[in-house]
Amino acid sequence: MEFDIIKATETDIEPHRRLFLAETKFQFIYNKCHGAGWVDNYLFEFEERAIGYGSVWGKDKREDRDTVCEFYLEQPFRKYAGQLFKQFVKASGAGFVECQTNDVLLAGMAFESAKNINAEAILFETAFDTDFAIDGAHFIKEKNADEWDAYSIQKYGEVVATGGFVWNYNFPYIDIYYEVKENFRKQGYGALIMQELKREAYRLNRIPAARCNVKNEASKALLLKAGMRVCGYYLSGYLVMKT
Repeated sequence: MEFDIIKATETDIEPHRRLFLAETKFQFIYNKCHGAGWVDNYLFEFEERAIGYGSVWGKDKREDRDTVCEFYLEQPFRKYAGQLFKQFVKASGAGFVECQTNDVLLAGMAFESAKNINAEAILFETAFDTDFAIDGAHFIKEKNADEWDAYSIQKYGEVVATGGFVWNYNFPYIDIYYEVKENFRKQGYGALIMQELKREAYRLNRIPAARCNVKNEASKALLLKAGMRVCGYYLSGYLVMKT
């Protein structure tokens, strides 16, 4: 099979990106890269017909384009994924791959073609509702100076935890972040603010998601307690393409 790998614009790959996102039933962390202009895109063609695309971004510097972060093929052509991926890596000059394990196609290419694969983050999706409450603690919404929606847990008027959302992921998903003041940790405030942020996400017509470093056991435990579950891992590795 002969395929063409052509450098492309966002407009060129948009139809296949829509297909990719329609298949994606999870928060896709690289979605923000397209709107921000942080990727170079390549269109895959067979007999002058587009059949998929790939994207590369910078592993350590945004201006670099050394890391495969997206790879999509129409279903009938996925049996040629290994061949096409090899051509794509050669055309783009990428030396690394980063992916989510729940992005099965690219994760498969990573396991076949990369070495020194490391899990850098744990990805979470919502699993069940909780009903935490702490006497005197209230969930507060306010507007901060940067015009981000800012939320806090306040106990008798004192801020003990803060949090909010990162909006630039694929709809309808939204990423939750939070922080508990050091002297109030291990007292239930982290789980409480996660619970309330999940509820707020649904009020905003979004599906809550989160992630944490693989070594952050405290954060992982908190997210699980707050009704989240592990849905994947964020991986990175060095590409080693056999000739």
